[in-house]
Amino acid sequence: MPHHSFMHSMTGFGRGSGATDAWHATVEIHSVNRKQAEVVVQGPRELMELEGRIRKAVLGVISRGRIQVTLNLERADGAAAAIQVDVALARAFHNAFIELGKTVGHDVLPTASDYLRQPGIVTLGTGEIDPEEAWLAIEPALLAALAGLAMMRETEGSHLKTDFLARLDTLNGFAGKIASAAPARPARQRELLAKRLREAGLDLDPADERVAKELALFADRCDVSEELTRLDSHFTKFRAYLEATDAPGRALDFLCQEMFREFNTIGAKANDAGIAQTIVEAKTELEKIREQVQNLE
Repeated sequence: MPHHSFMHSMTGFGRGSGATDAWHATVEIHSVNRKQAEVVVQGPRELMELEGRIRKAVLGVISRGRIQVTLNLERADGAAAAIQVDVALARAFHNAFIELGKTVGHDVLPTASDYLRQPGIVTLGTGEIDPEEAWLAIEPALLAALAGLAMMRETEGSHLKTDFLARLDTLNGFAGKIASAAPARPARQRELLAKRLREAGLDLDPADERVAKELALFADRCDVSEELTRLDSHFTKFRAYLEATDAPGRALDFLCQEMFREFNTIGAKANDAGIAQTIVEAKTELEKIREQVQNLE
């Protein structure tokens, strides 16, 4: 399992180059978010047998995300490039012009550019690419690109972390607001009940045990202290994961779902317009956190 010293974003880019006497290689790596790790390699067909090594190198650094690796390989300056001439095609081409000359009644001779323009007569073959030779230029390019990618993912990750901490403080504030509003609910319910009884012309003493029982049930139903305690523990855990050495993306995603659930339960239990408004704001904030969590490794 790759070691992560910090939080990493799944989005990033890295570029590297490497050269030997024969080859010059550039490697570009793009990464975007994806639940699993997926590596896609694009490059010359002759290098496809190197794909396994490339994937292994990438997966040594990355545990989640869709990684696209683009290889570009060129002959080093001065290295002999093979130029092939299709002699038979060139002769046929030349003869065709002689025939054309006979038809129009004067010589028509092809020039050098005519030969070059006709596909297949002169081809600039890359010659054979020996994958092992090419790897000597590709490997350092790949490692440099991976280092650049890792650095960018780490920088993005630390920006996300700062953002998470600020949003967690906001959520904590919402929870505090609910905690101070919630205890007033049973008292307010007692007033409402007394008012209703008066309006209905029922002269029940608020100290009547039936009233007391009704109020006790209500207080029990709308008690959200357990949910608030659990939220508090989720906040603490979330902060701990932000400091963890393992990639925390999946764990944080799960925690977000748990927090959503607690806020929903509080909203349903409290049955109060003021608290409901706070819940809406808290869920909006959580939605933003969750979107960002999707970008985390």
